[in-house]
Amino acid sequence: MSESAEKTEEQLIAARRAKHTEVMDAGGYPYRFERTHLAGDLRDRFRGLDPQSETDEKVTVAGRLMLHRSFGKLQFGTLRDQSGTIQLFVDVATAGDDLAEEFSKLDLGDWVGATGTIMTTKRGELSVRVSELALLQKSLRPLPDKWHGLSDVEQRSRRRYLDLMVNDEAREVALTRARVVSELRRQFEDRGFIEVETPILISEATGALAKPFLTHHNALDIDLQMRIATELHLKRLVVGGIERVFEMGRIFRNEGIDSTHNPEFTMLEAYQAFADYGDIIELIEEVFSAVAVAATGDATLSYQGRELTFEPPYERITLIDLVSRFVDEEVSLDTSANRLAELLRERGGEAEGGATVGRLLFDLYELAHRQVWEPTFVTDFPREVSPLSRSHRSEPRLTERFELVIAGSEYCNAFSELNDADDQRSRFEAQAAARRAGDDEAHVIDEDYIRALEYGLPPTGGLGIGVDRLVMLLTDQPHIREVILFPTLRPEQGGSE
Repeated sequence: MSESAEKTEEQLIAARRAKHTEVMDAGGYPYRFERTHLAGDLRDRFRGLDPQSETDEKVTVAGRLMLHRSFGKLQFGTLRDQSGTIQLFVDVATAGDDLAEEFSKLDLGDWVGATGTIMTTKRGELSVRVSELALLQKSLRPLPDKWHGLSDVEQRSRRRYLDLMVNDEAREVALTRARVVSELRRQFEDRGFIEVETPILISEATGALAKPFLTHHNALDIDLQMRIATELHLKRLVVGGIERVFEMGRIFRNEGIDSTHNPEFTMLEAYQAFADYGDIIELIEEVFSAVAVAATGDATLSYQGRELTFEPPYERITLIDLVSRFVDEEVSLDTSANRLAELLRERGGEAEGGATVGRLLFDLYELAHRQVWEPTFVTDFPREVSPLSRSHRSEPRLTERFELVIAGSEYCNAFSELNDADDQRSRFEAQAAARRAGDDEAHVIDEDYIRALEYGLPPTGGLGIGVDRLVMLLTDQPHIREVILFPTLRPEQGGSE
């Protein structure tokens, strides 16, 4: 911003502060305001009102002033509340000189309350003919870019209050997210799942292959970690007899930031006793299609210029078949590690020395799934990369695990839960060995969880849904920061987050 532009903004702020001082000297702003109607409700109710109509309907609205125009003795303002906008109409002939002057002194961004009758202008714009006006709070700073919006992505994320104030799309994304969360909760509650809360601060973060954030509790003088998943605590509850359980909450993983990853994100995890991953597949099809309709009004939508449909059934393919299709040759658990490593390198991947066949197949899958567009269940994952999944009933080198892949990304991870305590211990020990070898995302051994399994976990199907990614899909957003109101950012120099 140039020096002259900065000076202009300083002058605008000074003028607004002078008006603010006048208000404070005259007694200040009201502590509350009684609003009778929302703008959106009035638009719905009077949608068919003819142009140049006058009514006797008296209403009181309140919101932020987003536009002001003056044409001699007539003034117009656009008032925005959470539901939408409505026009304020001030005619000096009916409002009087004092009210007209008071309205003319308002600045864009001011919070305003107005009482009047419903009417329409010559152009048919629904309006409130203002007879009473109240300044509820002065905006001491001018709105960005004359209310047309913010274009700098980082500033939009840092100053989300401005983004919501001036960008229609940002507000709609926030409201759609709320609908998604609400519908997800309703879908699981309607199926008899009990919502619970599990700890965020724990001694050892388990339940996923991820690196945790570390912190210290002063009173107990112990190091703690922030959870990377809710899985093991939720399955403890199934052991305890809560047969259908879910939690939707924040998860924290000390990982990089990109278009689909934020260190702090929202996950829904659910566990159903007496079910396997086939039952969970059917559940996910029902839930995702219902959430799509609740969020967008239709099970078919457009994402990044391409059509997607959430109408069941979804395609099902095994991980090995998907990889075979990707490399254009048949591979299997009996394919040599050398050949799989060669195929991986040919397609731009990195093959770690000593990687197992299962690990290499998974690494190829990580490339292959980027080409999947329509909702697809990729099933039967290698044992090495699925330490909490039950062994496949017909191939013990695989597990009964699936991922739901849509538009090249994973949206749900689920499996028939491993409920054999001895098998779980051996998997944890293998993970611990990998951790000692330098894999800081490998599992630690959770002795209490193994103890819980020794009391008996019934056959159980479980799932995890990335809520932020689902909102991205349903709002046609290419970056996760657009669907998290306050994404993780590097601190602003000289400021705070």
